[in-house]
Amino acid sequence: MPYTVEILRRAEKTLRALTDRKFYLRLRNTIDALAVEPRPHGCSKLSGGKDIYRVRVGDHRIIYQVIDDRLLILVVDIGHRREVYRTV
Repeated sequence: MPYTVEILRRAEKTLRALTDRKFYLRLRNTIDALAVEPRPHGCSKLSGGKDIYRVRVGDHRIIYQVIDDRLLILVVDIGHRREVYRTV
């Protein structure tokens, strides 16, 4: 059964600000794929519990939380690798 994907406001804002259409589609396809496979090959669990993971898309990272009992993927943040971990 596929998961539901919700994108928080901060991550949605980052997606809307992208000007490169191809890169936007790469990010969007990766986010949509999380609904089928919430822990794909190459994802890493971040320390600190709460089932927070990251997945790479070029130099950017998608930070998301997996809530298994509700079948929910919550996209917390999207950003460049040198900046995205400062807010999580």
